[in-house]
Amino acid sequence: MPATSFSTSRASVLAALLASLSLAQSALAQTENAAGQAVQAAPAAPAASRPASKAVSSVNNSSLDAPLFYQLLIGEIELREGDAGTAYQVMLDAARRSKDEQLFRRATEIALQARAGDQALDAAKAWRQTLPDSLDAHRYQIQLLIAINRPADTLEPLRSLLRLAPASERSNLIATMPQFFARSTDRANAAAVLEQAVQPYLDSPDTRTAARVVVGQSLVATQRFDEALAIAYRAHKDDPTAEGPAGLALDMLPGVAQAEAIVLSHLQAKPDSNTVRLLYVRSLTGSQRFADAIAQLDIFTTREPNVAPPWLTLAALHLEMRHPAEAIGAARKYVALIEAGGSATVATSAGAAGDEEPPATPGQALTQAWLLLAQASEQQGDIKGAEAWLAKIDSPQAALDVQTRRASLLVRQGKLAEARELIRKVPEKTPADARAKLLAEAQLLRDAKRWADAYTVLGQANEAFPNDVDLLYEQSMMAEKLNQLDDMERLLRRVIELKPDHQHAYNALGYSLAERNMRLPEARSLIKKALDLSPGEPFITDSLGWVEYRLGNNDEALRLLRGAYQSRPDPEIAAHLGEVLWVSGRSDEARRVLREARSRDAANDVLRETLARLRVDL
Repeated sequence: MPATSFSTSRASVLAALLASLSLAQSALAQTENAAGQAVQAAPAAPAASRPASKAVSSVNNSSLDAPLFYQLLIGEIELREGDAGTAYQVMLDAARRSKDEQLFRRATEIALQARAGDQALDAAKAWRQTLPDSLDAHRYQIQLLIAINRPADTLEPLRSLLRLAPASERSNLIATMPQFFARSTDRANAAAVLEQAVQPYLDSPDTRTAARVVVGQSLVATQRFDEALAIAYRAHKDDPTAEGPAGLALDMLPGVAQAEAIVLSHLQAKPDSNTVRLLYVRSLTGSQRFADAIAQLDIFTTREPNVAPPWLTLAALHLEMRHPAEAIGAARKYVALIEAGGSATVATSAGAAGDEEPPATPGQALTQAWLLLAQASEQQGDIKGAEAWLAKIDSPQAALDVQTRRASLLVRQGKLAEARELIRKVPEKTPADARAKLLAEAQLLRDAKRWADAYTVLGQANEAFPNDVDLLYEQSMMAEKLNQLDDMERLLRRVIELKPDHQHAYNALGYSLAERNMRLPEARSLIKKALDLSPGEPFITDSLGWVEYRLGNNDEALRLLRGAYQSRPDPEIAAHLGEVLWVSGRSDEARRVLREARSRDAANDVLRETLARLRVDL
């Protein structure tokens, strides 16, 4: 941090003097009392940040004398003039002489503002050496070590911080310790440090649950899932009402299916665990287990009917399940709460229908709800009602969404050309807008079963946006509809090459082979790979059940298809389950499943083809 020459004008001197006088006044009033603020993004400080012997004092005399005042004044003037190096040295010397926490913090912050990480660390070390019982000094040192990529060196200050923390605050401090390493790039080293730091607290009744959760989080970070599951079970058994073990279990879903039992047991022991329940809903929606997610949201909205965001999530999930009446009811409740002044967001909101961001403002919230209500009305065949909801929206940001919904209504009326033109006229401000318009147009064509036209539009999109996995995947689905199997496989293989964890590509290729009774062992292998990437996902489970049926394993097929249908009672899954039941001689159950599916979506192509081929009389 090089020094610069000292020069100043009268105006800048006066400004610096005013700033320093302000600092002096603050120091006079607070020097011995202020605990200060922790480093940004560090865990919350316990209530006591000084030794117990100094925590209570009837009189707190300031250590600010005339020499110290002028030293602070000089430091602030040097900083104002751009000489951060001199300002840092002056402030650090003043901090050492006065043993004042505020001045150590100020010296550290000057170095940070100058992007001098090593000097900031030196100041934090000097702070801790001068005031060894300062919890804030420890926090600064830990955060700075992580910031300069030295996580292994945090073990000693972490252990010291835990020893110094008041017993009543120690469990909370342990629980928040992983936040120190939130931005660390060395996950393995950070995990090892955390494990070692909390070892002394694993068996103490007051800290064992928090300590075990931290160890479990470290194990998850390094993908040691079997060990993490074992410690999560142990921590949950110690205290079934503690949210930490349930949160650890959620971190392992959907990859570690056994962890779900911990979440469910916790929610049974503590039904008002709202944070865990909403995070569980997010996990379920991410795995497309919409029926299970709806069940959890029904519990939440019954217990907390005036919390708005879960109602929007519930409405979106009912819409996905083709329950338009239920979707409309939940969306109307959401709108009523927002219009009454309710918050559109909640810290653990499960989103609308999966991973999208919750609305940030009441206006955005209402726009999202009205779009959803329009779609639900469309599902009911109420074109006029859908138009009425869309007419409420006056948001340039939602222009494409609104016009897409209007175009969908036109398609329902047989006006495909008008619908396509409506999408094409939406203004494009960014390449993302152009991409979204192409996807919207392709979806319209899919809805109208114009597979070839949709394939052409997606081909144009792939030329404009090469190597876009979403566009490649969508075009592969149109190739499948056109029975262009070589093209479909080429596109899906390209998706897998670009994104090896794209579970839908593996599933689509495997299912297409199984549907045509081709290369069944390979189809099973592809689908199992997809299921490894997304355990419990109903449509992938359905595909595996279907390939087992094609292989002649009817009992295994029924087990898988029943599980998929229970999680997601989709008409296509119902058609597969109904067929396997029918050929297995379970005609009554087959009729019940197929009848339920027809009541949800009588126009589903797979369902109609299955009923016609099997000649099932419902």
